[in-house]
Amino acid sequence: MTKITSIRTRVWHWTGPTVPPRGNFCTNASDALYEKGDAMSSFRFHQWLTVEVECDDGTVGIGNAALAPTVVKKAIDDWYAPLVIGEDPFDYAYIWEKMYRRTHAWGRKGIGMTAISAIDIAIWDAMGKLTGKPVFKLLGGRTKEKIPVYYSKLYARDIAAMQAEAEEAMTHGYTAYKSRFGYGPKDGMPGMRENLKRVEALREVIGWDNDLMLECYMGWTLDYAKRMLPKLAKYEPRWLEEPVIADDVAGYAELNAMNIVPISGGEHEFSVMGCADLLRRGAVSVLQYDTNRVGGITAAQKINAIAEAFQVPVIPHAGQMHNYHLSMANANCPIAEYFPVFDVEVGNELFYYIFEGDPEAKDGFLQLDDDMPGLGISISDRHLHNFRIEE
Repeated sequence: MTKITSIRTRVWHWTGPTVPPRGNFCTNASDALYEKGDAMSSFRFHQWLTVEVECDDGTVGIGNAALAPTVVKKAIDDWYAPLVIGEDPFDYAYIWEKMYRRTHAWGRKGIGMTAISAIDIAIWDAMGKLTGKPVFKLLGGRTKEKIPVYYSKLYARDIAAMQAEAEEAMTHGYTAYKSRFGYGPKDGMPGMRENLKRVEALREVIGWDNDLMLECYMGWTLDYAKRMLPKLAKYEPRWLEEPVIADDVAGYAELNAMNIVPISGGEHEFSVMGCADLLRRGAVSVLQYDTNRVGGITAAQKINAIAEAFQVPVIPHAGQMHNYHLSMANANCPIAEYFPVFDVEVGNELFYYIFEGDPEAKDGFLQLDDDMPGLGISISDRHLHNFRIEE
């Protein structure tokens, strides 16, 4: 029997160059407050956590987490690692329940579930390496020849610059694009007009045969979203993402029931039961859990099955290899999010600086290797000079 012998956590603090914050870059939950400076600052994550689960034969599985990594590291080191060391990684369902139930009083959402997610992802990577199979093969195998992806950047800025970015992205064969809104309730009717100008400008570039997705990142109120939906309908968005804060499930359900623009969300949900509640209440037309927040691959597969029963497609948040394997193995995951390699801005970009092996999109698709065991990524040493690493 294989046993887990150690769990190593590291926080990678980015010290390299970053793209300076811009005003009206992306709406967010802090927009409701009076605040001087960069309201997006608390949502930028220029740190990342890696988790290495080592087995008694020397096999190492790699997991990761992006939310509050210094706090998640402490939780893993002090609480979760002792629960996992000594277990057989192939008892992943038992290990998951053990982590979940023995910390349930304080760990069932937020930091605790993020820690569980990181360990669980590492365990699946280890299982793939131990069996010589890619993770998607362990999850059921290939359901697609290759994975369609959508270009997920297009942060709000000058209209001409957004159009130029979209034009450049179109040369790479994408058939779907996601943009962020830069204005919300505090900006009133002038802000509404600025939002609509940018949506119209992007439609002018990408045309009407490509999908356009629009994201609010929790920066709107229910009232504001209800006013905006009819104005957006003529631009035929594939979905409107996270229009209100994550706790306002009733607000999501009300907006989705308007049947004007499909509502998506779930990125900030932290459990199987939480996602099931979104589906049961008709709160989303597209479910977008984040695997390294919702409980890892073990939980994600349960959520995928529930969503399929509701006939709600699942498009995991943020791309990255753990999500690509889930998308490949599930017919109900029609497309994947994709962030191109770029200078460090919000923080999603750090994945490319810490890890090697993430596939590059070609002609709007990603491919996974049938012969690459595990997740297919390794921790890179190419950018060590741009990190301060906390052991």
